[in-house]
Amino acid sequence: MSAAPATEVAPQDKPQPELKRVMGPKLLLLFIVGDILGTGIYAVTGSVAKQVGGVVWLPFLVAFVVATLTAFSYLELVTKYPQAAGAALYAHKAFGVHFVTFLMAFTVMCSGITSAATASRAFAANLEAMVNVVRADWLGLAEVDITDNLTTVLAIGFMGLIALVNLRGVAESVYANIVLTCVELSGLLLVIFIGFFAITQGKADLGRVVVFDTPDDKSIFVAVTAATSLAFFAMVGFEDSVNMAEEVKDPEKVFPRIMLTGLGVTGVIYILVSISAISLVPSGELGQGEAPLLKVVTAGAPNLPVDQIFPLISMFAVANSALINMLMASRLLYGMARQRVLPPVLGRVLPGRRTPWVAILFTSALAVGLITFVGRVSALGGTTALLLLGVFTVVNVCCLVLRRDTARRSHFRAPTAIPVIGALCCAYLVGPWTGRAPEQYTIAGVLLAIGVGLWVVTWLINRAIYGRRTYLKDPEALERAETRD
Repeated sequence: MSAAPATEVAPQDKPQPELKRVMGPKLLLLFIVGDILGTGIYAVTGSVAKQVGGVVWLPFLVAFVVATLTAFSYLELVTKYPQAAGAALYAHKAFGVHFVTFLMAFTVMCSGITSAATASRAFAANLEAMVNVVRADWLGLAEVDITDNLTTVLAIGFMGLIALVNLRGVAESVYANIVLTCVELSGLLLVIFIGFFAITQGKADLGRVVVFDTPDDKSIFVAVTAATSLAFFAMVGFEDSVNMAEEVKDPEKVFPRIMLTGLGVTGVIYILVSISAISLVPSGELGQGEAPLLKVVTAGAPNLPVDQIFPLISMFAVANSALINMLMASRLLYGMARQRVLPPVLGRVLPGRRTPWVAILFTSALAVGLITFVGRVSALGGTTALLLLGVFTVVNVCCLVLRRDTARRSHFRAPTAIPVIGALCCAYLVGPWTGRAPEQYTIAGVLLAIGVGLWVVTWLINRAIYGRRTYLKDPEALERAETRD
């Protein structure tokens, strides 16, 4: 067997220096809050309102509780294994089955693609709103007629732009994340302020927040469960912070307090935004279109030009989410190719820029396919939540299984009942009995089938040509894959 060329050296063959610990509590809090805020609340509030009517805040509250239960499991695992890796590493340590580890990594990657596709649709909707603001309010021209086909074209164009930025190379910075977090947060605080100002002036109907209404006449339990499975999309992101473990000062002490604080802050913001939204806009109207919060600020401040800048704020929020998710997806795919569990072509690097160009093109093509053939924010956001709820179920189980692995370091320990309840809640929200749309299972199934197919092809190539095993040699390196030859 010939020696592997230099560009195919596996990550574990390269000595990797320890990452510099630069993040203190404040930076970590901003990172977590910024990672959770974004596309979810900006895009799915209307879809959640369709399910439950005025009690739109309730699914967000339930999603917050379920996310917090799972966060306890993540906290135990990240303080026990403070490495820059996540669910795939925990599954590997708990079960030691390489194919299961691969499926966890590929599922996380797919969730990034579906999340970015959701963000692209939301970006397109807000871009259309911004164009009409410029034409009608600034230039005095007629508004552009918005159609679903136009939204799809703009979303695909935006995804192409994300791919170009990704190909050029993006050096992620925590300090840049602070700026974007402030932009995202300002938009949500604006909604809250407008809503509560309108309530104090008697211009909002606060009575709507206790009105349950669904067009399908479902029971409140079934409807809230279905809405929660979608609202959970707005709570994801906290799990990404475990990938910063090696860059956090004293993670064993800092992580528990800061992650729970970050979740609490975003949970309160989401509930207040939901109350403001439904007080100003009836649920039927809120559920139409893909830019629900724009309707809220327009209804709450009709005499102020707030609605003229809000689409721009929303565009910043969802664009940041799309870029971060596509960066994660392409690098994770690249990392799996470098470890020879996916076709090696996916690990090719662009000369000069040193970016994983084949992985970027492949993940972008999947995202474009989702935008074109699925399109709806509710379907794409729901699929993202479905994939991650499956991952969270396994993480909660891993937390219990890894209790047998006695760590030498002191670490956070969740009460045993919490990961048990977390696993049961996440598993329940994955099931079809929640009223989840069947197409979400179809989308998730197709994406995972692509991954399994690529694994099988790679297994055959490894076995027939190279005579080697197909397995993840270094799960710790998956989510921080280098693109240096």
